[in-house]
Amino acid sequence: MKVGVPKEIKTHEYRVGLTPGAVREYVAAGHSVLVETNAGGGIGASDDNYRNAGASIVGSAREVFASSEMIVKVKEPQPSEWTELREEQILFTYLHLAPDPEQAKGLLESGCTAIAYETVTDAHGGLPLLAPMSEVAGRLAVEAAGRALTRYTGGRGLLIGGVPGVQPARIVVIGGGVVGTHAARIAAGLGAEVTILDRSIPRLRELDELFEGRVRTRFSTIDAVEEEVFAADVVIGAVLVPGASAPKLVSRSMLASMRKGSVIVDVAIDQGGCFETSRPTTHADPTYEVDGVIHYCVANMPGAVPLTSSQALNNATLPFGLALANKGFAAVLENPHLRAGLNIYRGRLTYKTVAESLGLPFSPIEQAAA
Repeated sequence: MKVGVPKEIKTHEYRVGLTPGAVREYVAAGHSVLVETNAGGGIGASDDNYRNAGASIVGSAREVFASSEMIVKVKEPQPSEWTELREEQILFTYLHLAPDPEQAKGLLESGCTAIAYETVTDAHGGLPLLAPMSEVAGRLAVEAAGRALTRYTGGRGLLIGGVPGVQPARIVVIGGGVVGTHAARIAAGLGAEVTILDRSIPRLRELDELFEGRVRTRFSTIDAVEEEVFAADVVIGAVLVPGASAPKLVSRSMLASMRKGSVIVDVAIDQGGCFETSRPTTHADPTYEVDGVIHYCVANMPGAVPLTSSQALNNATLPFGLALANKGFAAVLENPHLRAGLNIYRGRLTYKTVAESLGLPFSPIEQAAA
């Protein structure tokens, strides 16, 4: 199969769909790989590195799209890329379609087959292609909060871990999944007072054992969320409903009762965000203030550390990408985990929660492929 890797064009996105090491695996499996010139610049990988791995370098994204049977990216395609996609072409990348009707329309009109990293599953019921970026984002969330808490950015002027004799920051993590766990690990490691809210009692038990009392756990109710958020210096939103828009757990009216200069970090912003006042920001302009509360809502947080992120992502996506390259769409029909990643097939939405979030018709793959 001809596999194409265009350079990422989202603002301050430095990751790359395939690292040179991953390209070498595709080539060893008998596939040809086209890489747009300087696609790996953000991770320090030169065109020569890709050539040495067996790739062919082309001068533009248009050439990549025109000559490839499968496109491998990191972030959702941008408007200029929708029109380059075509029928019988496979797109393998993060999509996050639920809060993005314009992208959904563009992909539906292209006729392509779009497989979303964030809904591919594994035998344990996890999301293996979302997990590595969730790990990165969870860890970065605490770093971002620390910067936003500084006085010169409008924050409370608080050091996350405090110092001897001075109380540390109080950090509340809403959601005890991969993002929340990694955020709590870093925050607790820095010496913060950390609380994790979740609605799963079994998960709360796991977290309690994992952290051995260094982190408080609390069942998430409306009362519990309000009490914790109002007393927090930092609130990290880490709630995920696979494929669907994130639930809004903190309303605009609640901000008035939060501490002035406190910080919200919305890691769920790719899925629309779990705070009513969230809107996507960029690494170039990451924060804004609403009612005295600093909001950090960067939609591609792991893009800030592209070398780590690209390597971690490629480690996870490689087996699935090779399966697609080896078998084409047949791999989706044969592999239930890849089938769970299928969001769009030839002009039809094939992922139920995405269709429901967008208010569009849902077509099971059995029906769409008939």
